[in-house]
Amino acid sequence: MEMSAENRKMKILAIHGYYQSGAIFRSKLGSLRKGFKKIEFVFAEAPHAVPPGQFANDGEEAGGGKGWWFNTESHYFKATEPSNLSVGYEESLEYIEKLFQEEGPFDGILGFSQGASFVSILCALQQKKLSPINFKFAVLISGFKSLCAPHEKFYDEPIDLPTLHVFGESDKIIPTEMARELSDLFVNKKLVIHEGGHYVPSKKHIYQDFFNEMNENN
Repeated sequence: MEMSAENRKMKILAIHGYYQSGAIFRSKLGSLRKGFKKIEFVFAEAPHAVPPGQFANDGEEAGGGKGWWFNTESHYFKATEPSNLSVGYEESLEYIEKLFQEEGPFDGILGFSQGASFVSILCALQQKKLSPINFKFAVLISGFKSLCAPHEKFYDEPIDLPTLHVFGESDKIIPTEMARELSDLFVNKKLVIHEGGHYVPSKKHIYQDFFNEMNENN
């Protein structure tokens, strides 16, 4: 017997940021997980280890950091630096597609920073029917258009998928204009701009209306 939309848990794939991991992102989303008990979050983990020392002075977690792709062959990544390379992207896409196959279906995807950039690409892949993945909505937190040349083709048309874009006015890692430029690509969106920096806001009300609307449409 099918569960009613009221009782059924939504299932969301969570995609962490650069130099994070599934476990770190799970911890950072702790307040959200507690606030939305009717949502099941599944945490992906990027397949590529980030060489240590890239963020020695940025207060990032020490060791164990993962990345979805890199700007250079030496496994370095910076969102604001254009590059002709997207080293490791194909392996990451294969991993996500396998995750959809083995742990899906997912109602939506949520991504932070490089994870949100990856989510924007997944949205484009779905719209262009270039991947077997299937989801109904996306949440992009501190997102940006990838400046890697191989990803340009994913930003060549408006994307018609319900999305929530969340970013901070004081973000020193992803400039506000980059987050806004990404949101401009989506035609069916809600925007939440907070006063803070580069983090996942934990206040439930930021996501409440969007999640409620998505749950009603499931």
